[in-house]
Amino acid sequence: MTANENLAFDALSDRVRRQILSLLGERGELTVSEIAANVDAVGRSTVSSHLRILRTSGILTERRDGRRRLYSLNADGAVRDAFRFLQSLLQTGVALDSASPDAADCIAQSHPDADHERDAS
Repeated sequence: MTANENLAFDALSDRVRRQILSLLGERGELTVSEIAANVDAVGRSTVSSHLRILRTSGILTERRDGRRRLYSLNADGAVRDAFRFLQSLLQTGVALDSASPDAADCIAQSHPDADHERDAS
């Protein structure tokens, strides 16, 4: 794993940081105050600490507008590297699963409602 991937996974390991990312994904660019008002269980200073971790890991970008700092997702940062890593794992796993004669049976057993959902549509 690369350093960027490690940074991204470390940053994503915290529930509050994932909540911040979800909020920014839904609403776009926000100030610290706007983020803190929508994050459960922590105050503004803790949100600022989480934002610093997300920014230094390359997951967020910060833009200054006068005295305000606006945060947004950085689609080209460390998250992209982590996504590519996960994607390669999934592709390798799918290739291994599809090479196995029992792959279809394993999938059917892990998702027993799949046939029922298909029949209902």
